[in-house]
Amino acid sequence: MMQSPSEKYRPFPPVRLNGRRWPTRTIEKAPVWMSTDLRDGNQALIEPMSIAAKLEFFEMLVATGFKEIEVGFPSASQTDFDFVRKLIADKRIPDDVTIEVLVQSRRELIERTFEAVEGASKVIVHLYNAIAPSFRRIVFNQSKEEVKALAVEGTRIIKECAAARPGTHWTYQYSPETFSITELSFAREVCDAVAQMWCPTPDHKMIVNLPATVEAAMPNVFADQVEWMDKNLGYRDSIVLSVHPHNDRGTAVAAAELAMLAGAERVEGCLFGNGERTGNVDLVTLAMNLYTQGIDPGLDFSDIDGVRRVVERCNQIPVHPRHPYAGDLVFTAFSGSHQDAIRKGFAQREPGTVWEVPYLPIDPADLGRSYDAVIRVNSQSGKGGATYLLERGLGFTPPRRVQIEFSHAVQAVADASGEEVSGEAVCALFRREYFDVAGPVSRVGAATLRVRERDVKIPPASVAASGESYAENVAEALGVAAQVSSFETASTASGETAVFVGCRVGDEPMRFGVAVNANAAQAVVDAIVSAVNRARWTSVQEAQSEAVAA
Repeated sequence: MMQSPSEKYRPFPPVRLNGRRWPTRTIEKAPVWMSTDLRDGNQALIEPMSIAAKLEFFEMLVATGFKEIEVGFPSASQTDFDFVRKLIADKRIPDDVTIEVLVQSRRELIERTFEAVEGASKVIVHLYNAIAPSFRRIVFNQSKEEVKALAVEGTRIIKECAAARPGTHWTYQYSPETFSITELSFAREVCDAVAQMWCPTPDHKMIVNLPATVEAAMPNVFADQVEWMDKNLGYRDSIVLSVHPHNDRGTAVAAAELAMLAGAERVEGCLFGNGERTGNVDLVTLAMNLYTQGIDPGLDFSDIDGVRRVVERCNQIPVHPRHPYAGDLVFTAFSGSHQDAIRKGFAQREPGTVWEVPYLPIDPADLGRSYDAVIRVNSQSGKGGATYLLERGLGFTPPRRVQIEFSHAVQAVADASGEEVSGEAVCALFRREYFDVAGPVSRVGAATLRVRERDVKIPPASVAASGESYAENVAEALGVAAQVSSFETASTASGETAVFVGCRVGDEPMRFGVAVNANAAQAVVDAIVSAVNRARWTSVQEAQSEAVAA
């Protein structure tokens, strides 16, 4: 039995925030994006990336549109140091991209960091230290003043090192690590002291990054914390307010979205949510969420599968098939009712209009995905799924009653195998059920049918006769008591005529026959043959099944 939570955990205290504004705001533009895949994401891997893998990942991030990329922790890793040097020496950093490097507040580490980025045109130097009560007490055994002094001294050393290298455009970033579980008044005190040392201006801002290093409360609480800082920070007009949500409670995306409403202008995270423990905020999901609300995210995921392949190869972690936007199955419907609604949505959609296809919040084509996998058929599927696959595979839409009849055949196959039935298999089953069915009637020539051992001449199609009348004439010529009770036609994607005929043979239930031919009259004949044979053949099969069961 789990221990009573009230005995072991304390609820996170609410933020005292008067007149909170974020609940009534609307996100109107994308944030500044900062990918930390090559640092925070990399340090969370079982096997950290090689330099070659980091280069591949970096180039993909640049192609996707990231303008700020945290490339490593060069003072803590020789691989990171060598990678940063290679980026600079090989001139792989585009002019509009700023690299970011992380460092702790120790002189030798800061100096090593500046050695790594020597010669780069634009660099963000990112200093962090943990300031939360539990860390002050348990990890560092330091007072508030000592923790604040560490941040200020690190800032002073970075300012000194930057001043000695005027050829580079330096941006300073400070992260009060564990911000989300720190007293807000102390977090502001530390950030203000750091800003006072750096002296940012509206024309040369510094970044204050607020990490939910451990996600400890509901997203609305994090939004309150961010808005409180937005209202109370000193030097606010000279600061870019950034957030770095983690996903311990599984709500990092929501926390980031609410933080943007609360005043955050910049978001740090990883593609597909990689990172320590449960990961960082997922930048793909966050960006595409904005996209579906009509906001240009400024990141290009039009080849989401290509992005995913690079991430999976470099991280050696698969993206879940149900991962929002990018998973193999996220645009796939197996449920019959879902399939029917999606198929109708596609059928009614007009190009250039607002996207409104049931069950699909985004057009898969916007992500470079085809529609081939939108509907897949298994034992949970209905007529809508099979019909969609027929439309794509055979180029025509059967009438509703044919859809219902054929869905039973598909269901029988799916139930028997317990597996998915592919589009190719569905089309092959339809051909076998309607086009290739054997029985008492067969076609000998263009105008001759063989009924049992007797040849029957088919009357020529009358110009005045409707298709249904002609079908009745053909059925009468067969001499097998076939009565036409339903007749419909459709044009195929290739311009042929598809004919759907419902026939009753004697006292047997009505069965449908289907045929496709460039010659409409011939299609009617073939559909009658299909219907009569299916009526007789299906009745024989059912009688045999009943006999076996008895």
